[in-house]
Amino acid sequence: MKKVTIYTDGACSGNPGVGGWGAILFYNEFKKEISGYCDLTTNNRMELTAAIEALNLLKEPCEVDLYSDSAYLVNAFNEKWIYGWKKKDFKKGENDIPNKDLWQILYDNHNKHKINFIKVKGHADNEFNNRCDKLATDAIKDCKKERQQ
Repeated sequence: MKKVTIYTDGACSGNPGVGGWGAILFYNEFKKEISGYCDLTTNNRMELTAAIEALNLLKEPCEVDLYSDSAYLVNAFNEKWIYGWKKKDFKKGENDIPNKDLWQILYDNHNKHKINFIKVKGHADNEFNNRCDKLATDAIKDCKKERQQ
């Protein structure tokens, strides 16, 4: 199984507001940076989207170390909340949990890959987390520029 390292981050200007996400993938000597934005979203959706977009680039099952500053993302797997949500069809009572659509995709990715979710401190001294934050905030700027045109 190939070993891949992924760093992700999401950001939002307003919450909800214009959102951006960024990710960096490492495989051997290869490095790939990706980013994107959404016109109206939340910070949590951008955190999850960053992980999904990065994982979607993997063409075969991989062993993944996924670094994120999002406790929402990391704890869902490390604290095993995701399994309880799955058992209840991603519902809390009669209502869908927030971001159900994205959690379902992440659950499927987790079954495809062997993912180790690792929490990093945001806006600190982690070079790659900081780079992902810049990718995400630059994507927000790009979205705002497009809206003005």
